[in-house]
Amino acid sequence: MGTTNLSFEGTWKSPEHTVEVKLPMIFFEEDGTHIMYCPALDVSGYGYDETEAKRSFELAFAEFLKFTTNKRTLHQVLTNMGWKIKSKSRPMIPPPISQLLEDNENFKNIFDNYPYRKVDESLCIPA
Repeated sequence: MGTTNLSFEGTWKSPEHTVEVKLPMIFFEEDGTHIMYCPALDVSGYGYDETEAKRSFELAFAEFLKFTTNKRTLHQVLTNMGWKIKSKSRPMIPPPISQLLEDNENFKNIFDNYPYRKVDESLCIPA
């Protein structure tokens, strides 16, 4: 696999909410398809190369935010995924990798069965 910038940064805005993110990502290949996966959100994108996988991820992530924000379930969904919703100064903390490996079958399968690359970036979704 080629080397690319592995961090994703973006902003999704609606009239009522702004969600800014910087996410840790995992890149791996399955049957010749490149996949970009965020275990903390269980969101992925795929393509013929990492650039296409990143674009696909951006679309999937935007839809995840749009859906959960419109339904007013973002905090509940994140809490169900193991996120800690705290104070205004540090509103959301993603689950640690060790917890994700226990609770997330998709991530455990990737970890156990595929060569992957992981990049750690801070993650913040303002409330």
